[in-house]
Amino acid sequence: MKIAVFDTYVLRPDGRKMHFDILVRDQSPDKELGTVLAHGCRYLSAKGVPAESLSAQECRFCHTEFPSTPVQQEINRVGFAIIELQNCD
Repeated sequence: MKIAVFDTYVLRPDGRKMHFDILVRDQSPDKELGTVLAHGCRYLSAKGVPAESLSAQECRFCHTEFPSTPVQQEINRVGFAIIELQNCD
């Protein structure tokens, strides 16, 4: 499986900028930006961050790659995976 990586930045209510990647299958409807944004909103809601702060300006396609086994398992399980990079605690 090859995945698409969407580089995402969201301003948190405390002023810090969250940086995370949203990973989806490369060859599927899940790669459509609306679906990717919905996955990002789901993630933000679980973190207690207002999801309305996520738009196409903050979430951009970056590249494709072959995923690690844990990432592939997560995508198979829920349809996407998140890689937390900065200020996601």
